[in-house]
This record gives sequence, structure tokens and C-alpha cells, in this order.
Amino acid sequence: MSFNQFTNLDFADLRAQIKDYLRVNSDFADFDFEGSNFSTLIDLLAYNSYITAYNTNMAVNECFLDSATLRENVVSLARNIGYVPRSSRSAQAVVNFSVDLGTNDTKIVTLKSGQVALGTQQGSAYIFSIPDDFVATTGENNIANFSNLTIYEGVYLTKSFQIDYSQPNQRFILPNANIDTTSIRVTVKSTTNEIYELYNNILRVDSTSKLFLIQEIEDEQYEILFGDGIIGKKPPAGAIIEVTYIVTNGALGNNARNFSFVGILKDDTNSTITGGISLLTTTQKSEQGDNIEDVSTIKYLAPRIYSSQYRAVTANDYTGIIPFVYPNVESVTAYGGEELDPPEYGKVFISVKPKNGSFLSQITKDDISRQLKQYSIAGIKPEIIDLKYLFVEVDTAVYYNTNATSDATELLSAVTKTLTTYSSSSDINDFGGRFKYSKVVGLIDDSARGVTSNITRVKMRRDITPELNTFATYELCYGNGFYQQCGGYGVRSSGFTVNGIDGTLYLGDVPTDGTTVGKIVFFKLVNNLPLVVKNDAGTIDYTHGELILDVVNITGTSLSSGVIEIETIPESNDVIALKDLYLQLDVSNSTVKALPDVVSSGENTSATSYVKTSSYASETIYTR
Repeated sequence: MSFNQFTNLDFADLRAQIKDYLRVNSDFADFDFEGSNFSTLIDLLAYNSYITAYNTNMAVNECFLDSATLRENVVSLARNIGYVPRSSRSAQAVVNFSVDLGTNDTKIVTLKSGQVALGTQQGSAYIFSIPDDFVATTGENNIANFSNLTIYEGVYLTKSFQIDYSQPNQRFILPNANIDTTSIRVTVKSTTNEIYELYNNILRVDSTSKLFLIQEIEDEQYEILFGDGIIGKKPPAGAIIEVTYIVTNGALGNNARNFSFVGILKDDTNSTITGGISLLTTTQKSEQGDNIEDVSTIKYLAPRIYSSQYRAVTANDYTGIIPFVYPNVESVTAYGGEELDPPEYGKVFISVKPKNGSFLSQITKDDISRQLKQYSIAGIKPEIIDLKYLFVEVDTAVYYNTNATSDATELLSAVTKTLTTYSSSSDINDFGGRFKYSKVVGLIDDSARGVTSNITRVKMRRDITPELNTFATYELCYGNGFYQQCGGYGVRSSGFTVNGIDGTLYLGDVPTDGTTVGKIVFFKLVNNLPLVVKNDAGTIDYTHGELILDVVNITGTSLSSGVIEIETIPESNDVIALKDLYLQLDVSNSTVKALPDVVSSGENTSATSYVKTSSYASETIYTR
């Protein structure tokens, strides 16, 4: 008898092993053919063994964090290492409005807690609320101004429990999904009313600490946990536990800009105010809303948060903690100041790409910095820096066999679709992302029937938003070396105007002979040829991919967006986003053209009329 492979789960192999076992047993005969009744029993036994082995394998997988798939099991395993998955987050907006009281001589106007406004976003309406009363006093002309009022998307609910220690397994479960756990407030009502606070860990906790903990249970609900009198104060028997919290729509509540008032206003006499309410103006659209943390994110963050022990020491610690304190993060990078040239010791620089939008607002950056203080160690100062985009553009000439496809428009559409799909891939759209030239060229070749080859040129671009009518310097780091063209003009820009020089100007570069550096020049276009008007406008370092503009007073830009686009040719066709650069493929500013391949089609086998396309950017193109 051959050795049995007990780790084999395949049905056919299990069936063969059973037959091998029966062959060496003389009590069984005439079973090894498909028509026998005994063969049916063998199939049944093999099938049962297969199902049992499969279920066992799946059950064992659910015992480990990296292989578990069911959310309840992933959450339970994360709980073992002290990680509480992030709940849904309510979107926040900041609004202003006023109340004209007319002849009413009240001095104080109170906006009652609860529903305040109705916000609209893409045809959908969402309720926005406040957790507490907001009071405003009347000023001149008997008008009460409600300024910088922060409102939260969702509805506030209250759930009450009574402590009964006669029930040994009493649980305090909030029966709603989509709860924002950061909004939970717990009041223990006994002889006095005591406010209990949410703790993320039990450091510096004693028997008098008024705290509660939360844990996610089945169906994405949450359970409230209290102290036992040793670690945390134990609520007295018979006390009423009152829990208020907000139920939110998460990320759906983001980007609401238009709000209408639906709140309740009271005057000094507690009478309802119904008139004189102005329209709501939006200081900050709704943002920071997010859905409950998904399984993949829990599996990624839990071991990293555990390894950092809720302390931010290294740059990697910050990349793990940032998604924990700011759930709306799409990508994050962090690096120490010692990596800079010159170094800035004692600092950690952090750049965040939010899921919704391109940049963080100043309010959001301040909020992240505030939350990071509880994790940062003394001597290390975290700084949230603005996101820097590094755009890649391609100029593609696609050759095609006219016998295979005669519709060049359809071919161009297919190639553009391929580039658009790649622009959303995991290769790019990230800090440390990489534009893989060979992969892109292959995708273009495979994008449509009839494509025979392609010549694809790569360009890098960064944008600057100048401080208009202000003397300033500008430094752009591309993180990739520049291709040094002998005749210059490897740098191209969109138009701008400068104080003291008439007309629209553009950037160009002039390499210094025998070196890897050069200077930046300003020029005009006269009869489509460059006329340099400023020889020493800045410097360029081709090796390190750095461009510096000396002090200049820019008064305007040609683009309505208010930016100056500065394009360069990379030394390598593989472009990498280093440090705080976020890589994106800009398909809208890329060009695709189709050229008939007369050799492949047989129209001109000698290739005398074959149109060749340069692999390098034309030096006759001076601007964007």
C-alpha cells in the first residue's frame, strides 16, 4: 500500500486513495468499475471527506488574522491585540446664519441640540445635527449671529440601561449600525450624575477612573464596557446608564455645500422663534465622513498599531497611526527630517492624500496634529505638509494594420481607455508609486486588434500656484533626474506674467556645458520662436531633478486654474514618486495619435513610405 497524502483535499485524489486502500483488502472485490453499486458508496465517502476537510480548513483559517475572512472573526482577533476597529465617521461642516429678532427684546437666543440643517449633495438630502445647545447673544439691531457653527451629519439617539448585578452576564449593547463611536457620551445617573469618558487604553487608570470602553460585536453593533472597581470605577447597582450617540451615513454625507435650516430656536422666555432666520452660508463643506473600517484595513492596521504600542517614534509608526486618527485617508507617507538635505533633526514630515478631494483643509491638518500629540514622544515634532502631486503625461504614436482595423477613431478610443484604466491601478496613485514604462507600452500594444507597435514618450509635470503680486521664490523637486537636451528647452511651462516685463512669458532651460546643472530663463514667443528676456531666472539640477526660481513677482497666469504647469523630460522612462510626492497619470493632458503601418498591411513592403516617429520630445516645441 502506498503512503496516503492526508493533506490532499481534492475529491478525485480522495476517491483514488479510498480505492487504493480497498485494493489491498481481499474482503472487497468487483468494486473498481463505474457501474458498481459500491462505486457510488466510494463517491459518497470521498465527497463527505472532501466537504469535511474543506470546512476544517476554512475554520482553521478563521483562527488567524491574516487568513480570516469573516468580519466577526477579524474583529475578535484584532481585539486580542488591543485594536478597536474604526467605526463610521460623521461628516462635519461649518456654517453661519443670523436671526433678526425685530421688536423682540430678548438678549439670548438658544439653538437647541439635535437636528439643525438639511444638507444636499448630488440630489440627496442629509440631516445635520449638533450634540449640545448653542447660545448666541443679540448685538446691534437686535440680531443674533451664529458663527462658525460645526454641524455633524446624522441623527443623535439616546439609549438607557439600568445596572442590575443580579444578572451575571448583563450587556450594554447599542442596537444601531453606523454609529460614530467618537460621538458616544455616557452619563451614569445615581445619587449624582457622572460623566464617563471613552478610553482607548488603560494606562494610568485606577479604581476611581470614570471610564468606559467599547468593542465591536456582531452585525457591526457596539457594546459598552465599564470598570470593575479595580481598573476603572464600577457603576453602582441600580444606576441608570444614559448613552447618546450619532447614527450617520458615513462617506455619503461628504461634500454637502448647500444647507437649509430645520433646527429649533428659543428666546429668553423659552418661546420658539419662527421668523427672521437668514439663509445658511457655508464656511466649510462637509468632509471627514467615512464608512466603518473594512476587513482588509483592519488586517493591515491592527498589527502595525500593536507594534507601535500607540506610540509614534519612527516614521513607520506615523504611517500606521495616521489612518487610525484620520479615517478619510487614501494614502499617507512620513519621513524623518534627517533624510532631508540639509537635515532637520527632531521633525517628522507627514503628507496625506484624502479619499475625498485633493488636499487637506487647514482645519483638518490642525485636527490631525492635535490628535497626534497623544502619540508623539518628547523631542519629535510632527508636521503635516501639503500634498505634492507629480503628474506623468504620455505622447503615444500607435501604429496599426489597416487590414485588421480601418477605424482609427475606435482604435484611439481603445488606447485612451487602456491608459485611463492604468491611471487607476495600484502601480500609481500613491506615495512611492511607479510609472512602469514597459508595462504601459505592452498594454497599449494589447489595447486593440490591429495594433502593431507604439512609440511612447514620457513627460513629468508639477504645478505651482504662485502668490500673485508678491515677491517670492519657488522650488520644485521632481524626485527623478531630468534628460539634458543639448539645445535646452527640456523644461516647458504654461504662460504667466511678471511685474516689469510686458507680455506672456514662459520658462526654459539652458544647460551649462560640461556640467549637470543649468539656468532657468524667461522668454517670449516671437513668430513662434523663443526670445529670451531674462537670462538668470533660476537654476536647474538635472541629476537630482530640482528646479529653483529666484525671487520673482508673478502677476498672473494664462490658465484659469491659477497655476503654472511646468513640464520636464525624465532621464528614465520609469518615473518614481519619492518621499512626499504623490504620483498620478494625467490622461487628459496626454496625446494619442494613430499611424498606419504600411509595412504590416502590405501596402509598402519596402518601407519607403513608412512614417517614423521620434522617441524624443521635439526641441521645436517650447511651451505647453
